[in-house]
Amino acid sequence: DQFGVEYMELSTPVASPQSADAIRALADTKRGFKLLTHIRANLEDAKLAVGCGVDGADVYIGTSDYMRQYSHGRSLEQVIDMGQEVIAYLRANDVETRFSTEDTFRSNFADVMTVYRAMDLAGVDRVGVADTVGVADPLQTYNLISNLRDVVSCDIEFHGHNDSSCAVANAFSALQAGATHIDTTVLGIGERNGITPMGALIGRLYTCDKSLVAKYDLRLLAEIERVVAAKVGIDIPFNTPITGAVAFHHKAGVHTNAVLQNPTTYEAVDPEDFGMSRIIDVAHRLVGRNAIRDRAAGLGIDLPDESLRSVTEQVKSMADERQITLDDVDKMLSDLALPVDD
Repeated sequence: DQFGVEYMELSTPVASPQSADAIRALADTKRGFKLLTHIRANLEDAKLAVGCGVDGADVYIGTSDYMRQYSHGRSLEQVIDMGQEVIAYLRANDVETRFSTEDTFRSNFADVMTVYRAMDLAGVDRVGVADTVGVADPLQTYNLISNLRDVVSCDIEFHGHNDSSCAVANAFSALQAGATHIDTTVLGIGERNGITPMGALIGRLYTCDKSLVAKYDLRLLAEIERVVAAKVGIDIPFNTPITGAVAFHHKAGVHTNAVLQNPTTYEAVDPEDFGMSRIIDVAHRLVGRNAIRDRAAGLGIDLPDESLRSVTEQVKSMADERQITLDDVDKMLSDLALPVDD
């Protein structure tokens, strides 16, 4: 809530009595975001959602041949009838409604456009496009969303899975094509390879135009990810965009020399905006003299160029023989220390 998300989707009340109780409990709290639940396109699910007191319901049903044959067995006409019935019920109960086709990108294009047009005419607040198995690419996403934008007048939501590592790129393409809502999760957690990671999409939007994410408290992102990772028992990948351990870690001599003069040379993101710190790594064979100078200055040590060159060569030589640590480098510097005058 403090971060500034607009919506939070919880489990479905159909999953278990405990799930329904948890949704009701959160629905009774004071919060700045809208609370949603995820339901199938049938009246029984819709009635449970309304009974939980949620602000909105995310309704879905599969439209691809795979889904219609192996998931629910309904015809296209039945899919439309079910969707219209649920939308009418939810609207009558003042519940914000999104209707999504499941497995959109493996569905017949004309079929899904027919479904979306019918749901739009039924008064749905949002239609959802779902790359359920992660097969879409950014161009496919852009083309489908832009065509859909011409078909419906309501908002458009995109839900992209990361099976082929395109979730963030597809989400950004969806926005460029006219989508208004993007589904994300913390660290991309979700079925199989998950969906669009919130932090990674924030990073993509930030590098495009900082004003797009100005309403969010970006400095909370790392903490949110740590809390969620601990709760679900996973490690945060070292190369996670923005908040990963090496996100602002500079190593090669050419890089560190430029970064020390102007960080934007090798950084498109300001770590301070996210409460992160820049790291200039000096304990390795690629180290440059300017990085050694910066480390010495951080220790309050002033060394002439000749000594800096000597330490740099010592570090490179030692790193060729074994793994070295920052303590090793600091000892070399301290041994040659000339205290800085006040």
